[in-house]
Amino acid sequence: MGHWFYRNITEPGKLPMLLALAAFVLTFVITRSITRLIRAGRGPFRNIRPGGLHIHHVVPGVVLTMIGGFGAVGSGRHGIAASLFAVVFGTGAGLVLDEFALILHLDDVYWSENGRKSVEVVVMAAALMMLVLAGFSPLGVNDVSAGERENRASFIATLAVNFCFVLIALVKGKVRLAMIGTFVPFVALFGAIRLARPGSPWARRFYRNRPRARARAGLRAYHHDQRWSRRRRRFQDWIGGAPDRRPVGRP
Repeated sequence: MGHWFYRNITEPGKLPMLLALAAFVLTFVITRSITRLIRAGRGPFRNIRPGGLHIHHVVPGVVLTMIGGFGAVGSGRHGIAASLFAVVFGTGAGLVLDEFALILHLDDVYWSENGRKSVEVVVMAAALMMLVLAGFSPLGVNDVSAGERENRASFIATLAVNFCFVLIALVKGKVRLAMIGTFVPFVALFGAIRLARPGSPWARRFYRNRPRARARAGLRAYHHDQRWSRRRRRFQDWIGGAPDRRPVGRP
């Protein structure tokens, strides 16, 4: 375990990523805790409303993300400056993605059913950052041996095939498999070979004149959602709080 930590975490360039991930997760946890207290009317926290304008925390999040991002680019991958800017970036990204649903819908949907998208995106982002820290590189570059690097044709072909799997999985509506498949080679293959989700671009294009395929895709999606949606919703509620049953103003 110690050898793995030294090789994958303390190697040059990995410490800023670790600090950014820690700041990202910690910021999200603290922010959700505060907003849940405000929602319940408990504690000393209140909404920021200068001049009657509700300032969402995505606003300082964007500022911190820009400062941390540009600072990280200018400071390189080593030194105290790189670590500090990584923390600033992770903090800003946590604030921004906590209100991802607001940006997506251009509406205050934080405590609505649509607000669950923010929790889902945060969990996915944290998981992908952990994969990078664990040694995975986009499209599996770290898994390529020295012999494969010498054979550029084979190497590029492998990347191209995996990219096609990722692209097909996206078009079929398998977003989670596509994102993980970008970092872990050929995971997206499972999404690429299975039936597309109803309403996805693939289903609209190729299942339009195939009623049996549409019916099978709909039935498979229904069974999948029945099996996993309730568990996923409970997990999201545990992390980010249960949404309101009716639209109300949120803290």
